[in-house]
Amino acid sequence: MTELHSKQDLDQYIEKADILVEALPYIQEFRKKTVVIKYGGSFMYDEDIKQSIMDDVTLMKFVGLRPIIVHGGGKDISAMLDNLEIQTEFIDGYRVTNEESVGVAEMVLSGKINKDIVQLLEDRNTPAVGISGKDGGMLKVTKKFVNQMDIGFVGEISEVHDNLIETLLKNDYVPVIAPIGSDENGQSYNINADHAAYAIAKALKAEKLIYLTDTDGVYFDPDDPDSAIRRLNVDDVSGLIEQGVISGGMIPKVTNAVDAIAGGVNSVHILDGKIPHSILLELFTAAGCGTMIHKPYPANRHRFVRSRELKQAKEAALQSEQQTEQQAQNQ
Repeated sequence: MTELHSKQDLDQYIEKADILVEALPYIQEFRKKTVVIKYGGSFMYDEDIKQSIMDDVTLMKFVGLRPIIVHGGGKDISAMLDNLEIQTEFIDGYRVTNEESVGVAEMVLSGKINKDIVQLLEDRNTPAVGISGKDGGMLKVTKKFVNQMDIGFVGEISEVHDNLIETLLKNDYVPVIAPIGSDENGQSYNINADHAAYAIAKALKAEKLIYLTDTDGVYFDPDDPDSAIRRLNVDDVSGLIEQGVISGGMIPKVTNAVDAIAGGVNSVHILDGKIPHSILLELFTAAGCGTMIHKPYPANRHRFVRSRELKQAKEAALQSEQQTEQQAQNQ
């Protein structure tokens, strides 16, 4: 049977081909590079977004990158504690974790969420192995204190042993890591997933550390959607914190990013996990969709790029293209 395509259909296929061509240099550049993804936030519970993120990870894997997922799951932990009628207390945003609570956290993170992510990847024919920071002695911790207050079995990472991760990567698996570690006595501790991802990326000297969050990066003005900083030099971070541009929960992410880059990570990206295919947009397009924190560029006069500037550049390019088409029609 003869299949016909309209001019509009053909234009759509050409546009898709252009997107692939745009992605090609990035695929070549990042092939065989390690990318650590911190997966956690409200979007974890949106089925469509969850599927979109797993599609992104699968594509990354099949074009030659080495993705690693470090996940959170605080909402599931809270729900399980409520079901078990275990009281929860928070200090400065940190869950006070007694021995009973840390057992629940380990069960939920290592048992349920971790294996759910592994299955989503396996459903896409992407080999994955779910582990926690206790496996292979990967994450060694000491007790974390907040303002000199004991918040229970919450861990501060003191050592990262990456042998098991490297073994999985070399054998073509995607490591999926639950942020549970242990101290020198074998006691389990819950670990902040952001910090676990940062420590693992730093130990591996990963090409990229990606934070999937509920915001699409750093803004000069939170009320102005065009004021997002798309490229941020590490040398500008302290000044932006002093100015209050970087504040609240963004401060630990960004300061961890600076430390990770100083430790060998090439760049850190803060993305809105609610945007479909945000990882692919950030990795494989020129504009990106979040904030990339990077090392100083040689002779880089523009230390940060705002989304408004990217928008203006796109509009200028479109206008130039339209003018060229108009001139061709007039000839």
